[in-house]
Amino acid sequence: MENKGSLSHSRSENNASGNCNGVQSLKRRKIIEQKKVTDQLIEVACAQKDHLSPFPSLRHYNRGGLSLYLQSGRGNKLSCSVKKYIQNLLKINMEGPYGSQWPTEEKVKHREMVSTQARYIFVHEASHANANGKPSKSDAEKTSTTLNKKDPMVAFVHFRFIIEEMIPVLYVYELQIEPRFQGRGLGTFLMELIELIACKNCMGAVVFTVQKANFKALNFYRNRLRYTISSISPSRANSLMATDASYEILCKAFNEEAKAVLEQNVPLPFVDKRSCSGISLISSVIEVPNPNHPLHSNGYWIICEPMN
Repeated sequence: MENKGSLSHSRSENNASGNCNGVQSLKRRKIIEQKKVTDQLIEVACAQKDHLSPFPSLRHYNRGGLSLYLQSGRGNKLSCSVKKYIQNLLKINMEGPYGSQWPTEEKVKHREMVSTQARYIFVHEASHANANGKPSKSDAEKTSTTLNKKDPMVAFVHFRFIIEEMIPVLYVYELQIEPRFQGRGLGTFLMELIELIACKNCMGAVVFTVQKANFKALNFYRNRLRYTISSISPSRANSLMATDASYEILCKAFNEEAKAVLEQNVPLPFVDKRSCSGISLISSVIEVPNPNHPLHSNGYWIICEPMN
């Protein structure tokens, strides 16, 4: 005859085991459901033919003496002339930061640029500006990726919709601007447009990789645009890789879930005093809304004061 105490103990263990299995099963179902939702978001975003169409007023850029218009494109539909342009501009801008790694990285970038997942924004000079210096209607509506000799390309953005740590993100593979067009606000404009595209497609964040040797780019993204070093970047995710990795992964998250995964325990924003032209003292860094961009509701401003 079985002891009642032993029987009770056995039932208790069985109940505990059943509860544990139930919890694990529930977690698995939630993960599967989340993956389905995330995969669907990526699929819908990738299916869009023209990611500029929701923002017709942003198809042209008319600032700093520039008159430019934007086109959208896909990696598997690039013309030979566009491919050559991309390769040349990559070499001009990136050979220096990559140093001895460039020959290898160049081959990787050549493969990446023609991927079926690659999406592009191409920036052209407008050959037919109206009296106000703005591109004509025909310029703004162009969507082909053929390189027009009358409308030379001056910059491009290569981006993709992918999943990082179960979070749907817009990953910027390249933002390349010809040297003569840099420092005129175009980079800021393009990144803010990328953020709008990301939010329009329900992405949790914008993510990209920057070489540590590219001090100018790091300064621009972290100081000017308030991007942070992501928790998935080698310098934060793996202390053993921190000194060996030649790059950082930067991000800007748009919802609490993405922030918890991609920006957890974010350090204070990077501040390079040399970037504050004519200002000799950075007095503080405070968290305030940025009225210049609708997405920067939780951005940082650097408060600078001249030294007495």
